[in-house]
Amino acid sequence: MAQLHCYVPDNIADKFHHKAKKANLSTSKYLALLIKQEITDEWPDNYFDLFGSWEGEPLERPDQGNFENRLALK
Repeated sequence: MAQLHCYVPDNIADKFHHKAKKANLSTSKYLALLIKQEITDEWPDNYFDLFGSWEGEPLERPDQGNFENRLALK
């Protein structure tokens, strides 16, 4: 497994250590989790289950008006 090294200001490192501890993870595992979340190109679990789940008033698109006539690109 690859190792990555980076430098951050002390105040950022302190906040990072606090968040890792709050997540009950080591700083290494917490950083790996953040990187994985940032670079993954997969949809989150149950993402598509949200479609059609709106429970408020029906959404209506307002009138869009008339389109302007433009010259064609050459």
